[in-house]
Amino acid sequence: MQFKSKPIAVQDILLPNDWINYEKWSVVACDQFTSQPEYWEELRERIGDEPSTYDLILPEVYLESMSDQTIEKINEKMYEYINNGILKNLGPSMILVERKTLCGKTRLGMMLSIDLETYDYQPFTKPFIRTTENTIISRIPPRVKIRKDAPLELTHVMLLANDPDKQILKNLFKRKDEFNIVYDFDLNMRGGHIRGYQITDCEPVINDFYSLIKDPDDPILFIVGDGNHSLATAKTHWETLKPTLSKKDLETHPSRYALVEVVNIYDDGLEFEGINRVLFNVDEKFLTSLQDAIDQEVESWVYTKKTGKIPFYMSKSTALAYEQIQTFIDDYLSYHQDMMIDYIHGDEEMIEICNKNEDRLGIHMPVLDRKDLFPFIQMGKILPRKSFSMGNATAKRYYLESRFIKKMSLK
Repeated sequence: MQFKSKPIAVQDILLPNDWINYEKWSVVACDQFTSQPEYWEELRERIGDEPSTYDLILPEVYLESMSDQTIEKINEKMYEYINNGILKNLGPSMILVERKTLCGKTRLGMMLSIDLETYDYQPFTKPFIRTTENTIISRIPPRVKIRKDAPLELTHVMLLANDPDKQILKNLFKRKDEFNIVYDFDLNMRGGHIRGYQITDCEPVINDFYSLIKDPDDPILFIVGDGNHSLATAKTHWETLKPTLSKKDLETHPSRYALVEVVNIYDDGLEFEGINRVLFNVDEKFLTSLQDAIDQEVESWVYTKKTGKIPFYMSKSTALAYEQIQTFIDDYLSYHQDMMIDYIHGDEEMIEICNKNEDRLGIHMPVLDRKDLFPFIQMGKILPRKSFSMGNATAKRYYLESRFIKKMSLK
């Protein structure tokens, strides 16, 4: 199948040099443990002064305290790593990723670059690469501010491919002995183990992915699994940059592309989970009002320090349950500005947070059936934000690979 635009691009990939401690270099996605600063404090202490992606990102737990000096410090650290031999360039490549989590599961992924011209997060669009959840526009500007002058892109974005026969990545993995291992180490903070195999003959892999597109009139290749707002940030930065570029640069500028990991939605090691809601400074009327406002068809539960787990009922349609609950919460928060919300991966983590104060309420959310996701998105629909998670917090993508988003090279 031939397309005018090519969603997949082959770009240079950067990794830390061999003498870098990879276990300290690689840290979990910045949007995890957002209500647990102690996680990030322990990680900071563990890393010490050694080179780490911790110094190249901003954990979202600290997003409210971000300043211009914070961003300058991140950019300075990026240039320091570029100029002081911390990084090496693998050249135009893809990386087959073998990730083992602590729960004993193994999933396969492919690190590659996508053309942001073939992705859009706006509703009612049908690009090759589509968003799955509502994008909160107000969350983009702070992230664009971080990206605007950054020379490097690191990524925790995971895209999903629709390969029910599980052929593309599994067949490559059967040939793993043919590929050069570019990293193989234990991830810190209970992240499991990761191994990467460099692929330089990329065209057959690209064609295999393109074969998953079944409808040339409504072509859908990938959908966003994790990192929705990070990818939207990359797109916004590119759209802002475009008017300043020459015709030649429009075709080749490195900011036109974004580094992602592609995972098969049917991968046996990919665990779909619901994303729980935790409300802070909850008043007495909230829970009763919420229960009265939504369908009461199947039993779930809510949690407070005072009551423990108590029954709570919601729609039997997972998508509708998320839509009804999130819509009510958003409306309620607009009239009760002392209340706040956070999105928590994992029941134990939610209970731990709720137990810190009696004014906190946790809502246990259901799991979306993965087989329904591609058809739902193909119909032009979008889920409410934070409607599903691929594994718990420690199973998320860790920052490891990077690429230039400015025209430059390693010293």
